[in-house]
Amino acid sequence: MSDGDTTTIFERVGGEEHLRRTVDAFYGSVLKDPVLQPLFGAGAAHHVDHLTAFLAEVFGGPTHYTDELGGFGTILTAHRGLAITDEQRTRFIELFDQAVSDQDLTGDDELRASLHEYIVFGTEVAQVNSHAKGEDDLHPCQEVPHWP
Repeated sequence: MSDGDTTTIFERVGGEEHLRRTVDAFYGSVLKDPVLQPLFGAGAAHHVDHLTAFLAEVFGGPTHYTDELGGFGTILTAHRGLAITDEQRTRFIELFDQAVSDQDLTGDDELRASLHEYIVFGTEVAQVNSHAKGEDDLHPCQEVPHWP
């Protein structure tokens, strides 16, 4: 992306439809993965919709996650007490990167790097918050981030 380009990651990824396909592919792999499946159990009908809405907002798309789904507090509540391990965090990143590759989002190396960098950051936030015993233990990021 050039310095004067104001196209969002959301737009570059192909909008909500393409992002949803990526999240759907990712989620399907998570539910079959022996490392991550214990965190997700049998799955929940809303997971794909919620993660799609969250990532859309992070990447410069519509703010449905904050406006309609409870915003950061919802995702914080979902992760509290999960005690996400380093192995689970690493596997989450690997499977998301694979979903990006499988959905043909690889033609733009800068886009792929931005998606990867956010997932690394987002999983750090989730992992820290999953171990928090109190408010002082939470990750400093306590709002839906806006990834460049």
